[in-house]
Amino acid sequence: MKIGNCDLNKQCMIIAEIGQAHDGSLGTAYAYVDAVAETGADAIKFQTHFAGEESTPQDKFRIKFSKQDATRYDYWKRMEFSRQEWIDLAAYARAKGLIFLSTAFSIKAVEVLSEAQCPAWKVGSGDLLTFPLLDRMIEKGGPILLSTGMASWKDIDEAFQYVSSRTNQLAMFQCTTEYPCLPEHWGLNNIARLRDRYNIPVGFSDHSGEIYSGLAAAVYGVSMLEVHVVFSKKCFGPDTKASLTIEELTTLADGVKKIRLAYEHPVEKDDLANRSKEIRQLFSRSVVAARDLPKGHILTMNDLAFKKPNLGTDSKFYKEFLDKKLTTDVEADEYLSEEQLREK
Repeated sequence: MKIGNCDLNKQCMIIAEIGQAHDGSLGTAYAYVDAVAETGADAIKFQTHFAGEESTPQDKFRIKFSKQDATRYDYWKRMEFSRQEWIDLAAYARAKGLIFLSTAFSIKAVEVLSEAQCPAWKVGSGDLLTFPLLDRMIEKGGPILLSTGMASWKDIDEAFQYVSSRTNQLAMFQCTTEYPCLPEHWGLNNIARLRDRYNIPVGFSDHSGEIYSGLAAAVYGVSMLEVHVVFSKKCFGPDTKASLTIEELTTLADGVKKIRLAYEHPVEKDDLANRSKEIRQLFSRSVVAARDLPKGHILTMNDLAFKKPNLGTDSKFYKEFLDKKLTTDVEADEYLSEEQLREK
């Protein structure tokens, strides 16, 4: 499966989730594109909201964080960009070398993002079973990326059956709907379970606010890693505590790519040993004389020393020298060999 220029079978696509961190400012959204483009991330993701298409006035805040928005509906209304603004923002992200993604929270959002040439459809876990929304995404074409944060295995099975019967372009994210998410709730064990259960690419959507879970997920071989990003931990917004800074994203992206290289290049111990022969000789030890020893001396343990580099008889054969008589004089630190010995 490919999303933009990312082959999910060959790399881990790193997605910088801006979400609502722009706080309704188009200029700030562009600034995030500029910043993310310098981090090594592959994609930048937003959330496309149209309040009248997805919410009623009864829509409640998860946490009442905003003093300027009386209702969650008002907040979504303030977060809206126009159709043309989304199209232009997507084009700008691509010009900066980023894959543009945005979660569509309504059918209208699907239509707008389709015009913006969004190459894949991220589905929030709250919409895992919103079949009208899924149907429109599938009709538009492109991979469907299902988040499983609030879902049971029954829910996930149902969503998988529904989507996979209509398209083979399907991937999932392990995530936990907790902001910030504690280590004991990361659920890394579910990465392998999702991959084995459905035989599809699996990603990890992180809400920890730290780089450690993302690095750990990379070790599990995830195909996608999504992390929330803010300019500063002091920024205003509902997801700030669960977000990385731009600097942390840069460190994470570098680490994930190196871990992925290691993951794809297993090292055979024998090959490693063969490549290390010269170094091993420098760091291993030979049997040498502990002091000056005369011809005819019968060797005991006190006469032997074991020193680097290993240019003589390997120290593992030291017992072969015990109780043997020297056939020549030997100086201190001289390498001992079988030619210098005879039975006493």
